[in-house]
Order: sequence, then C-alpha cells, then structure tokens
Amino acid sequence: MANGECRNKTVITTFLLLEFGNIPEMQSFLFLLFLVIYVVTVIGNILIFVLVVADRHLHKPMYFFLCNLSCLETCYSSTILPRMLSSFLTGDKSISIGSCITQFYFFGSLAVTESFLLSVMSYDRYLAVCKPFHYRAAMNSRYSLQLVAWSWMNGFLVMAISCFLISQHSFCGPKIIDHFFCDFTPVIKLSCCDTSLTEMLVFILSSVCALPPFLLTLVSYMCVITTVLRMSSTTGMQKALSTCFSHLIVNTVFYGSLIMVYVLPKTKTLRALNKVFSVFYTVVAPLLNPFIYSLRNREVKDALSK
Repeated sequence: MANGECRNKTVITTFLLLEFGNIPEMQSFLFLLFLVIYVVTVIGNILIFVLVVADRHLHKPMYFFLCNLSCLETCYSSTILPRMLSSFLTGDKSISIGSCITQFYFFGSLAVTESFLLSVMSYDRYLAVCKPFHYRAAMNSRYSLQLVAWSWMNGFLVMAISCFLISQHSFCGPKIIDHFFCDFTPVIKLSCCDTSLTEMLVFILSSVCALPPFLLTLVSYMCVITTVLRMSSTTGMQKALSTCFSHLIVNTVFYGSLIMVYVLPKTKTLRALNKVFSVFYTVVAPLLNPFIYSLRNREVKDALSK
C-alpha cells in the first residue's frame, strides 16, 4: 500500500523519458558520442576481465577485485546506454512502469555494489601499502571472496527494498520523466500518493550506501599517500603517488556525483544539475575505471603484451 493520501487522478501505465530531447539539434552528435563511449567501455572492461581470468600471474586479490569491477561496469553501462541509443535512433521514448522499475533495480543494484566494491579495493591497497607484512595473511582468497560476495549481495538487497517501496505507488500524469533513465527522484515525483515516507527511507538507504564507503575509501587512500610520502625512493614515490591520486580522482567523481544526486538536499540548483551529475557516475566512471585501475598497471601491460 502506498503511504499517505492519494490524489484522485487518472493512473498512467507508461512513462516518457525526455532524455536529452530539450536539445534536438544535438541528437545526432549525442548518439555518436554515447555509442563510442559504450563500445569503448564494454571492450575495455571485457578485455580486463579476460586478461585477469586467463593470466595466472594476475590471480591475486587486487586483480580479483578488478575483475569483478570490470564485470560490474559492463553490466552497469548496459542497463542504461543501449536503451538510450535505441531511443535516439527510433524516437520512441516510452517505457512501461514495470520496465522502468526493473531498469532502476538493476542500475541501482550495480551502483550500490560498485560503491561497496570500490571501498573494498581501497582497503586492499591500504593493507598492501601500509601493512605489507600482514597483507597475505589478512587478504587471503577466502576473505577476498567474502568481501566481493558481501558487496554484490548488499547491492541487490538494498535495491530490492527500494524498488518494493516504489512499486507500492500508483503514478499519475504528467508522465514525462526529465531524465535519460529511470532514477528514483524523477520517477517518485509522478506518484499519485504522498511520497514522504518512501523518500525518507530511500534517503536513509542511500546515505548508508554512499557515505560510509566513501569515507572508508578516502581514509584508506590518505593513509596510503602518507605512507608513500615516507618512501626513500623518489621514483617509486612519484609513481605510487600518481597511481593513488588517479584512483582518488575516479573515486571522488563516482562518490561525489552519487552524494550530490541522492544524499544532499534537493535545492533548485542541484535539481537543474541532476542530469549532469548522473552522467558522471553512469557514463564517465565506467569508461575511466578500466584505464585508471588496470591499463596503467605494469602487470596488466605485461599480460597485454604477451
């Protein structure tokens, strides 16, 4: 049952995703841009996945996490971009409510999983750099598997709760969603009923899934950078710092845009920029991750050259 009073209006069964329809002169350019991004994202992430599975020298906890991240990013991009590209070609922007909630479930599950997985990866780097003598004992294969399983299970469980809450609502017109995918805020605005309880519960879940992993990631990399600065080798220090800062930038883009969209109060300015921030964690982050985390890595480059 939906929470609160419901408006007496005609219930709708489909939505219209506006996407980037407010800039019609850019449709062809946007189609080509997102097509190239999607192809590069999928190829890059599948390449990393295949390399880690095929090369026994990469059968280490760090690459096990990277393999999971690459698999996740491929699925993550595929929940949004193919449908958007099809819409650019056909002009059909309609989507049923059931399909909309399904897209939100899989996109959200993968986003929450990535949030936890990135924090696990930062903790792994913290142990490797700051506690090198305890690393092998602490980050063994069993513990690595448990951390990854925990990340995936929590992601899909949290979104099952969120989607259950949304599915209890009926939706009224106007049926236009000013977004390029079915996200929580633009969808819940179309509910016929009072959404305050649902919004509060989803806000709590979003905060739990975004803030603690971000803080753990931030603290982990700060500890890593502090340890690296004590290195006697200038060359090694510069290389390690370059890697840490690039990782930190990607994490900040992902977590920062998530926090902007789901956690911070919805001011008029933030609402206007909602679609822009969403591009960063749905399109830009999956594109950058294989290059930042893997293709700049010496062991991955060696595996590629074989």
